[in-house]
Amino acid sequence: MEVRAVAKDVRLSPRKARIVIDAIRGKDVSEALRIVRLSNKKAAKPIRKTLESAIANAENNYNIDVDDLYVVGATVDMGRSLRRMRPRAYGRADLIRRPMSHITIVVGDRGSE
Repeated sequence: MEVRAVAKDVRLSPRKARIVIDAIRGKDVSEALRIVRLSNKKAAKPIRKTLESAIANAENNYNIDVDDLYVVGATVDMGRSLRRMRPRAYGRADLIRRPMSHITIVVGDRGSE
């Protein structure tokens, strides 16, 4: 059985979040939580919250044993971009894009293989 959790519109660059996501994909959830907790990247906190949400969904909604869970899939997709203007010389303006991410984490139990 596979259970997922999604965090949408996280104010974080997808490119930087994928560094942390790639480190936890395919690992046991206890190992993945340890990696995320010890990471000093900005992306680690929202990824940790999403991972804990997926674990809680599996435990509470489907009565799956937490010790058997592992990260089946983890993706970070591009969300909307906030657009801001920065004044420049001679009355011009530059566009500043502030990217957002959608974090999806899928956990499953080892018994379903």
